Amino acid sequence: MSRGDCVAMEPRAGVSKQDIREQIWDHMESQNLADFPRPVHHRIPNFKSKKTLLVPTPRLRTGLFNKITPPPGATKDILRKCATSQGVRNCSVPIGLDSRVLVDLVVVGSVAVSEKGWRIGKGEGYADLEYAMTVSMGAVSNETPVVTIVHDCQVVDIPEELLEEHDITVDYILTPTRVIATGCKRPQPMGITWSKISWEMIEKIPVLRSLRAREQQAGKDVTLQGEHQYLLEPGRQQAVPLSAGRRPPDTPGPEANSMEAAGGSPPGEGAPLAADVYVGNLPRDARVSDLKRALRELGSVPLRLTWQGPQRRAFLRYPDSAAAQQAISCLQGLRLGTDTLRVALARQQRDK
Repeated sequence: MSRGDCVAMEPRAGVSKQDIREQIWDHMESQNLADFPRPVHHRIPNFKSKKTLLVPTPRLRTGLFNKITPPPGATKDILRKCATSQGVRNCSVPIGLDSRVLVDLVVVGSVAVSEKGWRIGKGEGYADLEYAMTVSMGAVSNETPVVTIVHDCQVVDIPEELLEEHDITVDYILTPTRVIATGCKRPQPMGITWSKISWEMIEKIPVLRSLRAREQQAGKDVTLQGEHQYLLEPGRQQAVPLSAGRRPPDTPGPEANSMEAAGGSPPGEGAPLAADVYVGNLPRDARVSDLKRALRELGSVPLRLTWQGPQRRAFLRYPDSAAAQQAISCLQGLRLGTDTLRVALARQQRDK
């Protein structure tokens, strides 16, 4: 294979990450360069590897990493099956946030990479998130080398201005013809940039919710993307966007108000969530902004706040029971004006 297989790509004004992705994908597909699965568009191009790896759980749905443990005396055919999604489910050991594991080398997929170490993934942010979570659990540091394995055609010029603070860079690039030491000195992300994390990701990734609760308990800023873009309109119980007169997609409509008022679950879903916190004895003249300010100062910002001022109460939605219990601890003894608030799990309050 020669360097002639590479994409000729000159940096130009206005180029975007997606422009670079599309050019790489189009070239690799037209030249039949990538391994299964195909087509390669919207994927990290695949290449064979004979190393033992910690494999990220697909889309982090059930955990963080899995360590593949082939059965003793495994044949090449069995090893091949172990590398499939079914094999990961059947022949692996989960590696969670509490696992005391140290990673010596990080291998990350790329759609495009530059000789300076700038990297572009497929655009969903999972590689950056996986790395940040690995940092948070103490498994890697800024000294841990990061390697990407790509085809020669994926090594292109990438304008530095496209890099964002949460983007990881690479120290070494392995291609079929070269080993490139990038000499990149840009520090790696030192944890999760929570302001880049959406509500949708929090809902989909249980391990991310657990990690957020831990970091919130440790006093870190875990404000999510768009978390302060919503307020409660006077006389309404559900949150609405600041910039529009309609509620956000994940906010219950009027038919769900009774559920939110009780701090419970929608009809037919059984008992209320343990992650709902009741706040009572609000001053009669209190405003939602007063409570929101207090929550921010205490580092206990909920996923959702349901304000019921006339009833002198509010309900706070947290991602899990650990975060809810931490919020209760933080809010004990909190005063708004001259009144001390009553705080409890919504389940306990309704059962009284």
